[in-house]
Amino acid sequence: MDIVQAVILAIVEGITEFLPISSTGHLILTAKLLSIAQTEFIKSFEITIQLGAILAVVVLYAERLLKNFGIIKKILAAFFPTAVIGFLLYKVIKKILLGNEHVVLISLFWGGVFLVIFERLHREKKDDVEKLENISYRQAILIGLFQSLSVVPGVSRAAATIVGGMLLGLKRTTIVEFSFLLAIPTMAAATGYDLLKNAPAFSLDQMSLMGIGFMISFFVAIFAIKFFLRFIKTHDLTVFGIYRVIIAVLFWLTDR
Repeated sequence: MDIVQAVILAIVEGITEFLPISSTGHLILTAKLLSIAQTEFIKSFEITIQLGAILAVVVLYAERLLKNFGIIKKILAAFFPTAVIGFLLYKVIKKILLGNEHVVLISLFWGGVFLVIFERLHREKKDDVEKLENISYRQAILIGLFQSLSVVPGVSRAAATIVGGMLLGLKRTTIVEFSFLLAIPTMAAATGYDLLKNAPAFSLDQMSLMGIGFMISFFVAIFAIKFFLRFIKTHDLTVFGIYRVIIAVLFWLTDR
């Protein structure tokens, strides 16, 4: 992988990490388009640039988190189920699921269909949770279980948590913000664990590419987060569901 390919992957990550369209799935498909082989380094690179996107959340929400420790406790409660499942399935995720474009396309397609149907049926209620502070620990843990579905590439961590939160009685804008914040411990743990196991095997040039990708995904993600927050105030997730279906079909047709 050269520096141009690294930059492209980092931009894709920054744009897609917080949208309900699966950043991991898009990275896998983008790597295929760029003819980048799915080596151990590429898989670790993709995980590392996700951490760059997560840093954008830390920067944007740092002041709010520091002033409200209660939100942090809810985030940690939601993170626990994902941490356990991710640790237990690490080898399966890294060796079998990551890089599997067929799994990605199936997940993108049916996940898109589900989003469209879900938004047609779902109606917010007046008593749905409107503030992050009012999310219960039970709701937080269950949201974490929904998030764990995203160990399958193409499912989308954001989509799983947002849909799960709405089913559990959270307003759309509230669960979108909680999804952003939940990404902090989730991706930090995934990246840290992966680098701890694999970093010694990477060359200095490879580590440099990781650093470049990290910074680019960080800056792009800041703009993506702000866009999604504005978008979700007046729109639902239908357009993302349609987009997922179209992308999956296009890749199926062109891959024949």
